Amino acid sequence: MNRKALISINKIPAAELFEIKDGYRMKYLDDYSGPPVSLALPRNKNEYKFSTFPPFFDGLLPEGIMLEALLKVLKLDADDYLGQLLILGEDLVGAVTVREILI
Repeated sequence: MNRKALISINKIPAAELFEIKDGYRMKYLDDYSGPPVSLALPRNKNEYKFSTFPPFFDGLLPEGIMLEALLKVLKLDADDYLGQLLILGEDLVGAVTVREILI
């Protein structure tokens, strides 16, 4: 399943996160000129590829009892990190929000 998410910072669209065959890819939008999504993902590089779920986005997900409750209530797969991010995307800590782009 190849899913795509829009990453916004302070409600301004900044990048797209793609689920690809061999991992994930994040690409800044061509017209975005704001701060980077993360200090670990500076804008001087337009595109990033990851073989596993990107650490910055993984860090936005709940852990422990909160994660267990989320998985149980929403019947999510514990290994579906992007699915978890998309479910929580509008209610993340900080300035970053994530929403699914239907393809």
